[in-house]
Amino acid sequence: MSIWFTEKQTKHFGITAEIKRTLHTEQTDFQKLDMVETAEFGNMLILDGMVMTTQKDEFVYHEMVAHVPLFTHPNPKNVLVVGGGDGGVIREVLKHPSVEKATLVEIDGKVIEYSKKYLPEIAGKLEDPRVDVQVDDGFMHIAKSEAVYDVIMVDSTEPVGPAVNLFTKGFYEGIAKALKEDGVFVAQTDNPWFHSHLITNVFKDVKEVFPITRLYTANIPTYPSGLWTFTIGSKQYDPLEVEEDRFHEIATKYYTKELHKAAFVLPRFVSDLIK
Repeated sequence: MSIWFTEKQTKHFGITAEIKRTLHTEQTDFQKLDMVETAEFGNMLILDGMVMTTQKDEFVYHEMVAHVPLFTHPNPKNVLVVGGGDGGVIREVLKHPSVEKATLVEIDGKVIEYSKKYLPEIAGKLEDPRVDVQVDDGFMHIAKSEAVYDVIMVDSTEPVGPAVNLFTKGFYEGIAKALKEDGVFVAQTDNPWFHSHLITNVFKDVKEVFPITRLYTANIPTYPSGLWTFTIGSKQYDPLEVEEDRFHEIATKYYTKELHKAAFVLPRFVSDLIK
């Protein structure tokens, strides 16, 4: 008899995957953590019933969070990832030779522990000497930082539980303070089919803090609706005006220099959300 997991993405819709076996399940200090092996997507990390990442499609999200802001900034040296305990964004950040230090601040150490064990191809760069892993509250880390980082990436869950404060205007104001005078930041901002209000509200808040604010998208099949958005805020550099010679070759499966700008071309119903 087959065992199936369903993430109920709305009251009326969900995504379902066949489970071959459960690798680990635990109620951490912050959330319910499940690591399962699926028939279609390989190992899957689930937090509070929501799919966070899978072996099959993880590269889309991690590449698009990392490379868009890192190619937008002309010389990113000091980078912060808030959340992202699976290590995928860190892995992508380290592909940029200009990066001298990458700090990961993840509130739940169990996410790091079990990602290393069951998602080694994602978490494998967390031991790199350029990486500083801190099990701490990202909101408070930002609040205590001033003019430190070139690029900040917010790799959070949806705005529930420990991530709820990461979707507030006060947090974006803190990010602006934590960034250097020419800093860039990006945050995942959910999907336009089921959480259009979140995209509208975040974009409005970020735009009130950063002079350059833009929205871009990617296709991630295990995330609600498959169409995912990211909001980028920049003090100086426009991601749509990156000069051709700034792009350098890196190993990717989704991101390309052509896609960098194309990702900002939005379907009309999405662009209407941020008018």
